Amino acid sequence: MTILEKASRVLQLEIAELQRLDARLGLDGSFEKAVAEILECLSRKCKLVVCGVGKSGCIGSKIAATLTSIGCPAVVLDPVNALHGDLGVVGEGDLFLALSYSGETEELLAILPALARMGIPLISMTGQGHSTLAQNSAVVLDVSVEREACPLELAPTASTTVMLALGDALAMVLLDVRGFTREDFAKYHPAGQLGRTLLLKVSDIMRGVEQMALVLPVTTVRDVLSAMTQKRTGAAVVVDETRFMLGIFTHGDFARHFQKVAGIADRAVGEFLTKGPVTVEAGRLAADVLRVLEQHRVDEVVVVDGAGMPVGLVDSQDLARWRLV
Repeated sequence: MTILEKASRVLQLEIAELQRLDARLGLDGSFEKAVAEILECLSRKCKLVVCGVGKSGCIGSKIAATLTSIGCPAVVLDPVNALHGDLGVVGEGDLFLALSYSGETEELLAILPALARMGIPLISMTGQGHSTLAQNSAVVLDVSVEREACPLELAPTASTTVMLALGDALAMVLLDVRGFTREDFAKYHPAGQLGRTLLLKVSDIMRGVEQMALVLPVTTVRDVLSAMTQKRTGAAVVVDETRFMLGIFTHGDFARHFQKVAGIADRAVGEFLTKGPVTVEAGRLAADVLRVLEQHRVDEVVVVDGAGMPVGLVDSQDLARWRLV
């Protein structure tokens, strides 16, 4: 076999095992029972304790991380340290998820009596339905495989893939059943792209009044350009004495009029402003500004309050600075 053929063999074997998992998913009702147990645990404001050894432990850590990220609190318990004090992480009302393909992992089995004394219900992911772990579980999730993708039939490969996929299925079903939204997800991922997109408001990224070039309509174009340079902005907002917005004047406006109007620098900016500039309310999501800029093909948008008064300015460069584009 070529290298690519060998790689394809691994993928095809794992795909086949995932298809077997899908085919048996609803046969015994165990998946629905597991979802119900977790939902009941969450309704008690309790958490899921995930435990596994070796590769199964690695998969358990990923499952716990995914659950936590969608608002289902989960912690990972090291089975080696569990009987030396770490069982203290398990609280009343918690739910235990144990991962062991053989169902006979000594470190896991040693924990079972303690869990029974504490009255902690147990869900297991195992490939052996008659194992000691399965016999002591309230719910048994079958992750059996016909063969591993390892040519030696030794390294956990297809079996861990099945465990991981089943964990993802649990998490995504829980997400859907609990009505978890993109906004909820963003709350737990504030530093990521999604968090920035869904949490940042226009008021968070705009240049405030003190950073704007606010000018009267009688101000000369020369002084307006000076104000824009001083504020390091590509636009000036033209207002009257009450700060009511009359329009906007941009570098683009100056460039368009420069060759047509002699002595433009000494004329009032009110002659050249653009009335009815593109605006956005301060309380809207920052991501909305990108759509507004693209829709109107402008580089600046004026931020207004509920009364339509200018309170800020967003430049297209600000979106890049906040990594919204």
